[in-house]
Amino acid sequence: MEKRKFTYFKKEILHNKKAFISLMFLILIVFNSISIGFYDCDPDAINISNMLAKPSMLHWFGTDELGRDYLIRVIYGGRVSLTVGVLAMLTSIIIGTVAGISAGYFGGHIDNFIMRLVDIFSAVPWIIMVTVVSLLIKKGIFSIILVIGMFSWMEIARLVRAETLTLKQRDYIQYADFIGTNPWKIMWSHIIPAVLPTIITAATTAVADAIMTESSMSFLGIGVQAPMASWGSLLQSAQANLDKAFYMAVIPGILIILTICSFNNLGNLIRAFAEPKSRSGESNG
Repeated sequence: MEKRKFTYFKKEILHNKKAFISLMFLILIVFNSISIGFYDCDPDAINISNMLAKPSMLHWFGTDELGRDYLIRVIYGGRVSLTVGVLAMLTSIIIGTVAGISAGYFGGHIDNFIMRLVDIFSAVPWIIMVTVVSLLIKKGIFSIILVIGMFSWMEIARLVRAETLTLKQRDYIQYADFIGTNPWKIMWSHIIPAVLPTIITAATTAVADAIMTESSMSFLGIGVQAPMASWGSLLQSAQANLDKAFYMAVIPGILIILTICSFNNLGNLIRAFAEPKSRSGESNG
């Protein structure tokens, strides 16, 4: 069964041009971000005599205002943005899944408390919450991951709660509850596997949202701090040199857009694959 699902998914990837290009793009970005660490190149190496050099064979993306190779800065920035995106996604997925399953399964006061918490977090604009918290805690990648993860779990909690409410009406779960099976064991053994497709689909959107949030924070100066670079901080530092080196803003901006679109395209494919109705409709057609 699992082999058949993987074969079907691989076939869908190959036939869906947008998803295939998105997957290849993300593989390229991840490969470059990992492999750059094996080369002897310093993203913070300053060369005052070569400031704001235009793109050339020696510096493919040119240099920045301190003469640093912009290609290396962009690749290292991609590593930071992807790291923050993936780890923040995992944080929000864990919080949202635990909150959603607990609210849906236990119901009553626990459900009311968790969902009112979700409403409160959702009502306040994320930029205000993220800005206030980021100013109160020590700046760094760990802090950024924690802040983004803490304020992006609400939609995941709603989705998981809705599915849990449906699942707990199933006969096998009601029987497990009737014979006195530990609730946490029921959630781990029966509910989590059933909501896993929803979680995986939400994860792709969560990565894209986390990358966008990190880029926005860094652009506003409350995210990644110099000399470390991310795509958002590169955009922020490029503002002062738009008239002399517009490529410094264009390159990270395009990479942010393409990365977010790629994750969203893969998420759409996974969503269609995860929904039984979609698969049955396609097979009948």
